Amino acid sequence: MSAQPENLAHTKWECKYHVVFIPKFRRKSLFGSLRSELGSVFHELARQKDSLIEEGHLMPDHVHMLISIPPRHKVSEVIGFIKGKSAIWIARHCEGHQRNFTGQAFWARGYYVSTVGRDEALIREYIKNQEEQDRRDDDQPNLPFN
Repeated sequence: MSAQPENLAHTKWECKYHVVFIPKFRRKSLFGSLRSELGSVFHELARQKDSLIEEGHLMPDHVHMLISIPPRHKVSEVIGFIKGKSAIWIARHCEGHQRNFTGQAFWARGYYVSTVGRDEALIREYIKNQEEQDRRDDDQPNLPFN
């Protein structure tokens, strides 16, 4: 968590978003080795768009993240990039596709996004509590990807 705003050439900024997205048909497919590796994939993809995932958890049927995105990038562009490239990674590493992965989608269309202002601590706590609630509901371990 950064206490100071970030800098661009002529801008000081602090743009954080709470994002939630789900696998297609909300199937509980985020498990096993996929879940243990997907966090680092998300972090690398966010870095490619000059963004930083500050908090995040992979639940069996959805993903929560607190992401910092610079104002020069659109939120939809960054989240679309993360979802699209991670779907390709999943297809290549977990489903056995080697190349030309088109026409299939791992993630459902759309996502939930909310700006995070003064209530950043509240959002972080919500993400952590959501993990506990899902753990009770599913009796399945959840993996943070900080």
